[in-house]
Amino acid sequence: MTTHSSDYAGTTAKPSALRHFFPAIGRTPFPVLLSTLLALLFIVAAVAPALLATHDPFSTDLYHALQGPSAQHWLGTDDIGRDLYSRIIWGTRPSLLIGMGAMAIALAGAIVFGFTAALAPRWIAGPVNRLLEILLAFPTLLLALLFVALLGPSASSLLISVGIGTAPGYARLVRAQALKVKGSGYVEAARALGHSSQKLFLQHIVPNVFRPLSSLVALGIGQSVVWASGLSFLGLGVVPPSPEWGALLEAGKINVTVAWWLEVLPGIAIVLVALSFTQIGRYVQQRSEGGQQ
Repeated sequence: MTTHSSDYAGTTAKPSALRHFFPAIGRTPFPVLLSTLLALLFIVAAVAPALLATHDPFSTDLYHALQGPSAQHWLGTDDIGRDLYSRIIWGTRPSLLIGMGAMAIALAGAIVFGFTAALAPRWIAGPVNRLLEILLAFPTLLLALLFVALLGPSASSLLISVGIGTAPGYARLVRAQALKVKGSGYVEAARALGHSSQKLFLQHIVPNVFRPLSSLVALGIGQSVVWASGLSFLGLGVVPPSPEWGALLEAGKINVTVAWWLEVLPGIAIVLVALSFTQIGRYVQQRSEGGQQ
C-alpha cells in the first residue's frame, strides 16, 4: 500500500500552526499570564455582569441579612440581605469605568502639559513647568480631595478629580521622554535634512514618546481604581446603594466587627484589579525597554 505525503499533511500542520499561533505563551512569565486572565475576567464582569452574577445586586432579604459566605450566598450578604458576590460583580463596571476614565483624563492632561513643557518656547514652557512643580508638591489624594470638594461627591466628579490629581506625575514623565527624544540623534539628523517642525513632531517625536509610555495605561488604570475607591470609602465619591467597590467598603464599615466579609472581600477585588493591571503594565514596560536596547 502506497502512501502519499498529503496523507500526513494534516498530522504535521496542526502542531506547527499552534506553535506559530502561540509563539510567546511559553515565554510569558506565569504571573503575567495569571494577571492577564484576571484582567480579562474583570473586563467580562464589567461588560456582561449578568453572566457571572448569581443574584439581583439590589434585591433585599432581611431574613438573610449579615450571613457569612455559604452555598447560597458565595461571599455572604450585607446588612439588608443583598448578595455581596453579585454586588461585587456588578460593581466592576463603575469601578473600571472610573479607573479608565480617570486615566484618559490624566493622559490627556499629561500630553498637553508634558509636550508644552518640553517643546514650547521658553516663555510658555517656564510657567507650565512651575505649575507642574506646584501640583506635584501636593499628594495625589489631597489634590483629588480638593477637586471633589469643589465639584461635589458623584461618579463624574470622582472620575475628574482622580484624573486631574494623577495628571501632573504623568505630565512630568511625558516631558522627560519628549526632551530625551528631542535631543536624540535621529531627530537631529531629520532636522539637518530639512524636515519641518511639524513633520519632526508628528513622525519622530510623538511615536517615540508614546511607545515607551504605553505601559502607563495599564499601570494608571489600577492606580486610579485604588484612588477612586479610597475617596468613595471616605464618603466623597460614589454613594450607596451603588455597588461600586469603594461604596461597598464605605457601606460595610459600620458592621465590620460582625461581618468581616463586607470589608475584606471588596478590598480583595480592588487589590486584584490593581495588581493585575500593574503586572501587565510592568511587563509591557520591560518588553518596550528591551526592544529599545
